[in-house]
This record gives sequence, structure tokens and C-alpha cells, in this order.
Amino acid sequence: MIPFAKNRSYRRFYQDAEISESELIKMVDAARLSPSSRNAQPIKFYMSNDRKMNGLIFPNLAWAGYLKEWNGPEEGERPSAYIILLHDKSITSTYSCDNGIFAQSILLQAVDLGFGGCMIASFKKEALAELLKLPENLEPIMVIALGRPKENVIVDDIKDGDIKYWRDENQNHHVPKRTLDELIYKIK
Repeated sequence: MIPFAKNRSYRRFYQDAEISESELIKMVDAARLSPSSRNAQPIKFYMSNDRKMNGLIFPNLAWAGYLKEWNGPEEGERPSAYIILLHDKSITSTYSCDNGIFAQSILLQAVDLGFGGCMIASFKKEALAELLKLPENLEPIMVIALGRPKENVIVDDIKDGDIKYWRDENQNHHVPKRTLDELIYKIK
């Protein structure tokens, strides 16, 4: 299967399946080598594969907004690593679309290494900045949770315009996607 087809938003992991520092560095290097708006490269990266630090990062994150009854992965299913994207405001005041490009590159490299992850943009920014002892020029803009996926993600066609992901009785995570016919515009 091609890597992007396996690249889903995984939210439950085998927490004990470690991700080494060298594997995290490969993921960051994939981002480093990716295109950057105006080639400014204003994003830096904080990596954690340390259980204690991961435990401090976790409560600052919001998980799966459409799953109102779920507060995120339980102990044993939490990420075994994080990469936090940091905007270096001393380089440029904006980061354009670099965060998305870099995050996707990280996740594609993660899939290639046998892992998966989830981009998280809903988090306690000030608390995370304080935890990481960030200088004023560095601002956290995205957290990527990483690990060996413990859940099955199924891509379904959207029905009746409903884009909300959901879990079935077997805890399979269903993600509705628009069909190609709906997405490709053709002149009539």
C-alpha cells in the first residue's frame, strides 16, 4: 500500500512501542527537506520520546472534537512520542502553509517507518510554551502525536453531507471522505 493511503489520523497507540530519537530525527529531516513558503523555513521542532515528558505534554492536548464523549486515549494507548512545531518569529512573522506541509511530511515518514500519528492544533499554547521553557521568539503552533497505531481507521464515502468521523461498536474509527467525482471540477 502506498504511504499516503496508510496516513490517517490515529489517536490510539501501543504506548510501549517506542520511537527512537533517530526515527524522530528522520521525521524532522523529512520536514526540513520539504518546500517552505519563500524558503524562509521559520519552523523549528521539539521532539519527545521520554515517558515523563510525554506525560506532561498529554494533558495540554485536545483530542477528537467530534467524539464528544471521549477525552482522548487512555493510559497504555497514548502516544509514545511527540514532535511539536514551533514558529520562530525571529525569522519571519508568518509561517504561511509551512506547518501543514511539514506536518504531512513528518507523518508520511512516520508511516514509512511503521508508525502513525495525528496533527493536533487544539492545545493549551501558553502551558505548553511554559513546559518547554520556550524563549519569546518560539511559539508552539502544532503538536504531532506519534506511535504505533492501535486502531483501525476505515475511509468511507460521505453520506448525506455528514463529514463527522465516528467509531463503530468494534471501535473502528470511520472517516467520511468526499468522492473523487465530487472533488474534481470539470468545465460543463
